[in-house]
Amino acid sequence: MRHVPPPAEELTLLDRELARLDARRLQLLNRRAWLLSVLRTPTVPPPFPAPAARPGPFVPPAPAAPAAPARGVQNVLLVLGGLLLTVAAIAFTLFSWGEMGIAGRSAVLAAVTAGALVAPALLLGRRLPATAESVAALGLVLTVLDAFALHAVAAPDSDGLTFAAVSCAVLVVVWTAYGLLLGRLRMPLPSAVAAGQLPLVLGAWAAGASATGFGWALVLTAGADAVVAVRGRGLAVRVTACVGAWLTGLIALGLGLGLSVSSGGPVEAVGAGALLLAGAGVALLGAWRAPKETAVLAGVVAGLAVVAAVGGVLRTPLPWDWAVVVYLVCGAALSVVLRLRLPLPVVRGVLGASGTVVAGAVLWASPVMAAVLLGPASSLPDVWAGAPDGFRGALGPSTTWSGPPAAAVVLALAAGLAAALHTRWPRVFPGTGWRVASGVVASVLAWGSVLTLLAVADAAYAVAVAVELLLAAVLLIASVRRGADALAVTWLVCALVGAASAGLLGLAAEPASYAVYGTLTVLFAAAATRSRVAAVQALLACGSVLCAIAVATALGASLGWNAPHTAPVVLVVTAATVFLGGRLRQPALALPVELAGAAGALVAVGLAVTDPPVLALVLGLCGVLAAVTALRPERRTVAGHVAAALFVAASWVRLAASGVSAPEAYTLPVSLAAFGVGYVRRRRDPAASSWAAYGPALSLTMVPSLFVAWGDPHWLRPLLLGAGALVVTLVGARRRLQAPLVLGGSVLALVGLHELAPHVVQVFDALPRWAPPALAGLLLLGLGATYEQRLRDARRVKESFGRMR
Repeated sequence: MRHVPPPAEELTLLDRELARLDARRLQLLNRRAWLLSVLRTPTVPPPFPAPAARPGPFVPPAPAAPAAPARGVQNVLLVLGGLLLTVAAIAFTLFSWGEMGIAGRSAVLAAVTAGALVAPALLLGRRLPATAESVAALGLVLTVLDAFALHAVAAPDSDGLTFAAVSCAVLVVVWTAYGLLLGRLRMPLPSAVAAGQLPLVLGAWAAGASATGFGWALVLTAGADAVVAVRGRGLAVRVTACVGAWLTGLIALGLGLGLSVSSGGPVEAVGAGALLLAGAGVALLGAWRAPKETAVLAGVVAGLAVVAAVGGVLRTPLPWDWAVVVYLVCGAALSVVLRLRLPLPVVRGVLGASGTVVAGAVLWASPVMAAVLLGPASSLPDVWAGAPDGFRGALGPSTTWSGPPAAAVVLALAAGLAAALHTRWPRVFPGTGWRVASGVVASVLAWGSVLTLLAVADAAYAVAVAVELLLAAVLLIASVRRGADALAVTWLVCALVGAASAGLLGLAAEPASYAVYGTLTVLFAAAATRSRVAAVQALLACGSVLCAIAVATALGASLGWNAPHTAPVVLVVTAATVFLGGRLRQPALALPVELAGAAGALVAVGLAVTDPPVLALVLGLCGVLAAVTALRPERRTVAGHVAAALFVAASWVRLAASGVSAPEAYTLPVSLAAFGVGYVRRRRDPAASSWAAYGPALSLTMVPSLFVAWGDPHWLRPLLLGAGALVVTLVGARRRLQAPLVLGGSVLALVGLHELAPHVVQVFDALPRWAPPALAGLLLLGLGATYEQRLRDARRVKESFGRMR
């Protein structure tokens, strides 16, 4: 049992525990006060108070000393004071200047400015740097006001822009000397750099300079900024100079690019080019000792400026289409930077500019290549209209050819550059991923350049078809021999796209169609047998089968047959795939071939859909082919069901095409025979599915009867069909068979719906408008309230249904 002390003893224990807690609380409060004092004023920490030996009365801690003003508050006060003094000085200069004489004005400005410039030195000596910075800022503003006052009094008739340019230059010198003299001040030197952006620009403006003059003023300013950014003292000075260099340099390069593009002769282009080259030199100067990312970006800018400068001069005697070729050659020439002794980030940036120029040229030529590949698709409505005179005529009557001849040259040059980059990858770009990408780009561009050249030269139709087929064959063979790397995949994709384009191109003439699709059938089949990659084998085998289907379809059209009569010819290809599927020893190749043949069967059904008798024949032939496929053990399950469904569908279509109003006379004997066969199979193999044993027999009679019953105004057929469906449903439920249960229940429900539909419509007409929504709401509420129970019931039904055969 638990010991319970007497009340007096328990009270003593509680008093001791409370005293111990009070002592610990006092110790923690003293420690907290000391920590606060350390954070506010740097003092030597006292020793940690030892715990009291005996509990004593509670003594509250002494209040902490007031904290010294924080440095942030001090800075805020100094900034506000400097701003107020600056505002006062501006107000004095603008509004009170005219109330004093010339001597008073000079004395006041000189005294205030001198005091504001001298005071920071004294404040720095007293170790007040923040106050010195505020007063120095006031002094810098006063020097600007001095310049304004000097112009208003001493030289009121002089040109304002010229005086402003000179004043900015003088202020830059004064602020620089002041900042160097008082090196501990951080504001004068960045302010001098910021003011240094204006003198040359204002001077060009005052002199009425042209756009080229403004550009040179900006370039010189950017050059000075670059020198300061490289050799300047202090991070603030270098950052300010770097920002100024980028701003003025980019504006200058933009002016130079605009002048170069709009120049009408070599003289104007040379002037703009010189400006661009100067900007490139400034970019390289700034990139020499810049951080890595900035150096790369400066190299890109320098490379683009050099291309624009040289290309702008060389392109003047040429039309605009060929100007792209000139810029592309200039961009490729930037690779000479690999032989120069430049920093590695700069080299990478210049090569990046070269790649940018090449990519822009390829982007300019890509619409021409797209028109060559996709143009033949516009002539699909005019199949076999006749071979055109040239390749451009095969692009379709709705396509107006406007491709520049230089597009083929651009693609060829870009392909050569990418190939050279792939074979001799520069060491400045480590890694093999980009090298493989260059090889991929070279392959695509070389293939596209050949196709574009055919359209540019307007080659003969036969020559264009032959070249496209030859290109597809070469790429396909190379891809098969290489294996499964990135280049092989690229060649394979180009070969397939080229084959599709050649197929569309061959539809213009009947002989060309046979030549193209026959060649592609053989080519794909041969490549599939030679390939060592399973996926490539399957893809090429499917392509061969599809091309064979196109040949079979064309054969029917050549014989003058209509689409339904051409369908059995297409099934010859499907029959061939069924035969090949049984002969091929590779399952990964046999299945795609059979699926492609099944696509041919779908094409045949689509061709025969407008003629019911022929459609019934086609469905029956498809069922025969599916039954032949089902003879193989690995295809028996799927192909057997498909064959049964096709035979049943063929019988339905045949009955509908013959105008039979009582299909039971034809379907019931067959259903009884099929039911007997299924019964025997179930006796021999109890594990066989009821769908394979009884599904064809039941659906062969019940489904056609259901369609006829829905259109029968009499009562006898629905009654007999409903009774039969009820018997089948009960037997399926009793024997736990899926097919009789599902088919019988579905037919019974549809027959009941057909019989009750008129009465249901009458009931809904008699109900008020609000009744159906109300009933639906009540139903949803009931289902929601018993959702979990309904879910469990549905799960049990699903499990029970899954256990059926």
